[in-house]
Amino acid sequence: MQLAHELEVKYSEGLIKNRYIARTFIMPGQKQRKKSVRQKLSTIELEFKGKNVLLVDDSIVRGTTSQQIVQMARDAGANKVFFASAAPPVRHPNVYGIDMSSEKEFIAHDRDVDQICQAIGADKLIYQDLDDLIWCVQQGNPNITEFDCSCFNGEYVTQDIDKNYLDQIESLRSDSAKQKNNTNESSELICNDVE
Repeated sequence: MQLAHELEVKYSEGLIKNRYIARTFIMPGQKQRKKSVRQKLSTIELEFKGKNVLLVDDSIVRGTTSQQIVQMARDAGANKVFFASAAPPVRHPNVYGIDMSSEKEFIAHDRDVDQICQAIGADKLIYQDLDDLIWCVQQGNPNITEFDCSCFNGEYVTQDIDKNYLDQIESLRSDSAKQKNNTNESSELICNDVE
């Protein structure tokens, strides 16, 4: 709402969220993530038809949700779709507790903003600047002097994360590794049922 106020444009909620669908970026498998986005959100056509719209989300991780939302806005009749992320590009894995996808599955991995914009199908993509984000948080509490920005800049606050550790995480978190693990677990269940 504050963004609409600053831009002096009308704020509208054009998407209705089903609160019973979990965060899609951590779901296993791309097919499941795409299906869940469509189940999680519904468009209000009146808010899109014949309009240029700015969609704002907290972050873009894999790009699945962003891509689906942009397409839903177009399907609802939007002329142009601009997309803004309240976070900088997520380019590196979190190693401190969030089970994010592998680095290679991040939409921002080895892509610039124009390439990401094209991948999600938006007419324009705007990311939050990391320095501006840090400055803004410090305005709220000047006592905060350090942040974990590792997902954005690859600098880990514990300073003990090396390439070997990141490679190990990559091998465990990728979709293919998760599918292999699920297949192995299913096989074990079947074997246990037979015994």
